[in-house]
Amino acid sequence: MTKTKIYLQCISSEEERSLIISALDAAGIDIVCSEESLEEVIHLLAVGDGFSASMPLLPKPDLLINFSHHPLSLIDTEVLPWPGNVKECAQLLRNWFAPPRLHAAVGLNMIGSSESLQGLIAVINRVSHSDAPVLVQGETGTGKEVAARAIHYLSPREAGPFVPVNCGAYSDDLFIAELFGFERGAFTDAKKNHAGFIEQAEKGTLFLDEVDSLSPKAQVVLLRFLQDREYRPLGSSGYKRANVRIIAASNKSTSYLLSGEHFREDLFYRLDILAVNIPPLRQRSDDIPQLCQHFLKRFSQEYNRPNKVLSQRTLAWMSAYEWPGNIRELENYLHKLFVLTESTVIDVADVKGLPGTASVTHMTCESSTGLMDENTLDSFQQEKARVIEEFEKNYIRTLLQRCAGNISKAARLAGKERRSFTRLIEKYGVDKNQYQTDRYPT
Repeated sequence: MTKTKIYLQCISSEEERSLIISALDAAGIDIVCSEESLEEVIHLLAVGDGFSASMPLLPKPDLLINFSHHPLSLIDTEVLPWPGNVKECAQLLRNWFAPPRLHAAVGLNMIGSSESLQGLIAVINRVSHSDAPVLVQGETGTGKEVAARAIHYLSPREAGPFVPVNCGAYSDDLFIAELFGFERGAFTDAKKNHAGFIEQAEKGTLFLDEVDSLSPKAQVVLLRFLQDREYRPLGSSGYKRANVRIIAASNKSTSYLLSGEHFREDLFYRLDILAVNIPPLRQRSDDIPQLCQHFLKRFSQEYNRPNKVLSQRTLAWMSAYEWPGNIRELENYLHKLFVLTESTVIDVADVKGLPGTASVTHMTCESSTGLMDENTLDSFQQEKARVIEEFEKNYIRTLLQRCAGNISKAARLAGKERRSFTRLIEKYGVDKNQYQTDRYPT
């Protein structure tokens, strides 16, 4: 770890002072010998039974280690009780002095500032400090592997390997052979020893994606391993003990997994000790502008081309669109727009349209909502609702015109159920009959 410098004061015995110095040394924390430049170091105070809360504390400590047997609830600073030995105190100090690690989540493409995402990051931080199995659930394209990597790199296992496995890509026997590995001569094509996924992930994390696609036989094998963390490579006469954390992921809901015979209940509960649920993009639409900016900047670097931005009306419908394929759909669509757009401004009038296409939709903040008129400017939420309402009405009319009034076809193109799309038509009082022709009867 990066060493932290502190200024140490002790109102305690020589023995207690020696213990705290040993703990600081074990934690890799340097001690400065004077009060010079205290603003650049952390002030640590160790106190024993001779300390009283009424004593003046100058300078005010950033952290207090309490050796005494009395609680110090009246002290206006953070207090850590002496845990009883140097090793445990060193770990407490490492955790306390460690810099905030949420930045690692940003480095793993967890982009956004919405309440849903911040809640997810908080959960990831809590579960990352445990070695218990984790089950990550979320719709396709929400970023389950990104969340799994964040858990790994925020955990004490960050220096170890992260081994992702797509369970849906293997048959029964091949999955078992790849999971446990095999020795030379275990079967016909076993020309040499092969380390399995578990051995490859030693002292790290094994990520089992699409775990619900495993057959009943493979589920039994995985359950057995999770129970005692021991395994035997194919062709080996002895067992090995694994030092690995298991994170599994599924795009199926809990109710689906536990209904019928889709998934073993005992395996589900073994994996679901810690649960992380990834919200779909439609529940964190406030993050879409930041995600768009992030992806466009990345494409600019990849293609060595100038940065591109989205027009107001394009960003408006993107923020209102539900994105059934979630972040993966958004990323791939932006990729297409970046490549096909020659201008530095990407302007797409219709949902999932292409740049430069003609459109009946005309929704700009200036002309349709008056957002730029300071005399009619309402609150952010009101203006946002107004833009979305205008977009939805124009989008419905455009889509019905393209589909000649065929509601079923329009609903499919919109990625919505027919009933939901019909409710939108009724909500805005759009007359579907004016768009109908003999070619597309409803």
